[in-house]
Amino acid sequence: MVRKEKGMNELSTSNGILLESGTNELEIIEFEMGQNRYGINVIKVKEIILPVPVTPIPHSHPSIEGIIQLRGEVLPVINMEKVMGLPKKMSKSEGKYIVATFNKQQVVFHVHDVSQIHRISWDQIEKPSDIYTADFSQVIGVIKRQNEMLLLLDFEKIVLEINPETGINVGQVKKLGKRERSNKRILIAEDSSLLRKLLQDTLHEAGYDNLLFYENGKDALSYLEELVGQGKNVSDEVKLVITDIEMPQMDGHHFTKRIRGDKDMTQLPIIIFSSLITDELKHKGESVGADDQVSKPEIAELILKIDHYIL
Repeated sequence: MVRKEKGMNELSTSNGILLESGTNELEIIEFEMGQNRYGINVIKVKEIILPVPVTPIPHSHPSIEGIIQLRGEVLPVINMEKVMGLPKKMSKSEGKYIVATFNKQQVVFHVHDVSQIHRISWDQIEKPSDIYTADFSQVIGVIKRQNEMLLLLDFEKIVLEINPETGINVGQVKKLGKRERSNKRILIAEDSSLLRKLLQDTLHEAGYDNLLFYENGKDALSYLEELVGQGKNVSDEVKLVITDIEMPQMDGHHFTKRIRGDKDMTQLPIIIFSSLITDELKHKGESVGADDQVSKPEIAELILKIDHYIL
């Protein structure tokens, strides 16, 4: 367990080994809200701190407690009780702050408590069933651990619902000007149904109509392997692969590594399109052989990269 004053540098896993790229593993920071336990990818987390005084913002979103100043930066604080519809339990001075970085932004999540880090494989994470989730659900994965379950939350979606301006915007595509249509097939691995719909709309606007979507790298890889098994030239069938990083069953780094390791697929251009693309983390994508990496939600930049590899 973690003492209240501990930060990220004091949290540890059982082996203390930093993850290599392409192993299909990740480290999850476990935190508590009410009686349930949840997880956030450690790559997203900059640090964990005790609450500090918050400055309220008039007429802000109900889930926004206010803003804080941390090392010279002004950051919004999101109350996870409000986000998850839980009864009020903690005051502004209680709980823990998870300071996270993704989508080229920093945000603070106010949670009840933070416990420990788990190292697991993406194939241990099950996609939630449509029976008990819906498009508005914040849960993107279920992690079974002995007699309990950890729910992996979609923090990008949480932020997007609070501030839609942080998402993919078709207006960015229109600024690129009139474009020719292309029927060249693009394979896209993206676990978020919301992001799949946004990508479909924006890429269609950009002139790319032949899009093949899969919910994770495992299913996308199976499709490519099926093409090989049928004796087809993969590069004739698929002109480009776009992949997210965080996906149940098989993440984008391992997916990329598997493509690069197969002589029948290795020439496929691969673009990683993820909220985790930062200057500090780009080396992970480079080490597994990605041709390019674009941070969400920079859709215009992604389309220019697609133009480069397809046209």
